[in-house]
Amino acid sequence: MGMMFVHWRFFDLNLRILAPAIVAVSLILPTAIAAQVTAFRQAVAEAAARDDDLAAFYRDRNFEGIWTGSDEQAQERRNTFLTVLDGTDAHGLPPERYNTSNVMAMLREARTPEQQGKVEVELSRLLLQYARDVQSGILVPGNVDELIKREVAYRDRLETIEEFAAANAGTFLRALPPSSPEYSRLMREKIELEAGLLNGGWGPRVNGRKLELGDSGQAVVALRNRLISMGYLPRTASQTYDEALEMAVRKFQEMHGLEVDGTAGEGTLEQINVSMERRLQSVLVAMERERWINHEKGDRHIWVNLTDFTARIVDNDVVTFQTRSVIGANDADRQSPEFSDVMEFMVINPSWYVPRSIMTKEYLPQLQRNPNAVRHLEITDRRGRVVNRANVDFTQFTRRNFPFSMRQPPSRSNALGLVKFMFPNQYNIYLHDTPAKNLFSRETRAYSHGCIRLNDPFDFAYELLALQEVDPEGFFQAKLGTGRENRVDLEQPVPVHLVYRTAFTDALGNLQFRRDVYGRDARVWQALAREGVAISAVQG
Repeated sequence: MGMMFVHWRFFDLNLRILAPAIVAVSLILPTAIAAQVTAFRQAVAEAAARDDDLAAFYRDRNFEGIWTGSDEQAQERRNTFLTVLDGTDAHGLPPERYNTSNVMAMLREARTPEQQGKVEVELSRLLLQYARDVQSGILVPGNVDELIKREVAYRDRLETIEEFAAANAGTFLRALPPSSPEYSRLMREKIELEAGLLNGGWGPRVNGRKLELGDSGQAVVALRNRLISMGYLPRTASQTYDEALEMAVRKFQEMHGLEVDGTAGEGTLEQINVSMERRLQSVLVAMERERWINHEKGDRHIWVNLTDFTARIVDNDVVTFQTRSVIGANDADRQSPEFSDVMEFMVINPSWYVPRSIMTKEYLPQLQRNPNAVRHLEITDRRGRVVNRANVDFTQFTRRNFPFSMRQPPSRSNALGLVKFMFPNQYNIYLHDTPAKNLFSRETRAYSHGCIRLNDPFDFAYELLALQEVDPEGFFQAKLGTGRENRVDLEQPVPVHLVYRTAFTDALGNLQFRRDVYGRDARVWQALAREGVAISAVQG
């Protein structure tokens, strides 16, 4: 849509007269002008009455406008804001949501004070809508998926319009979207993918179940051409699976979180054949997710991307430590939730206090069949006393009335391993060690009951302790060597962000993709599509 710059041709609210013909009349008919101003203010009051924040804003300024009039500031506000609305698609926002054609028509047709009052309030309403959308997202995360526990920081609407009225319009509007480097890079990738779609996408799909070094044929040619289009392989005429193609496959695998072996097996080919349209959808979802977390993440913070199966410590936007992770299994009651909190302490040689859901769903049936089952766990009563299993008839209990607790004392076989990292939260989720080290070698690592298991928990602890201990490793090992449960507080608590990104950029700005392990991003995209977000060019 082309941009129309709007110049108001009637009165402004300082009673300056804008047309020479009206000047003479105004000197004779001040009562008529006063009536116009009164009519305008009445129209503003009536239009704003349906919105408590707008009603309060205009009431505080005696129902004077901020958009109407031909003074330079009002013109700048109108034209700057309308230009911004004309570019909402750059942020992956649906232009129809703001109905700019309707507001342009209202501006053109506003001949009376009543019409001008209505368009005044409509512009303010659109400003608040756009500000909320571009700053905090157009979806309510928990309405999309109940395990997206993200608490979005919404800006106060009344403060927003008050600050806009007092600020330079361009400066204010430019500051609304997320300022993170990730958001800017995702916007750039969005533009490139859209251009690629218009040029035909990545070409034909690659057929076959497995292609490897030395192979030749049409499938190899299709793989070669698709990787060239994707930018993983320089242009070549080779029709065999040579070392250059193997290296391109390795790079693709690395950028998509796959096992890096240089062989285009079934899993790799599946990801290579994902369409450019679907990849663009993932980027648009990632932009919406970045708006949900549009606040300071912490100079030092922990970033756990569930789809990437990694946990990172980030200092001033630089990843200073990274380890593989295992996340919750893809069952309805075991998936890891998404939320942010603050890590306050770690526990060395932890006891595992079995969550009630696991205790009653998994262990109670075993105890009912055999009271001596799960002997590695202590059964305790309400006072914390160990219960003699031989004196208990477990068959009399159900999930609802099971009266005991269960605990695994510290040991190397403890389900939590030898250290856990606590950010107390209502979901009972934390990061911890595990004796099941074999799971970290797998490509997809969704096996836990919801908590995040770390492949290198000791090194993770050393990195956290480095800010408060001269010898973090020695300090940790001394506590570990006691065999007793030890709580170590972090002198500087660290924000923790459990996120879910199937599209993200790395430190070099390269776009990476991951599988939608829980199907959440598919649900986010469906919700965005219902709100009007669309991809106009649809090709492979």
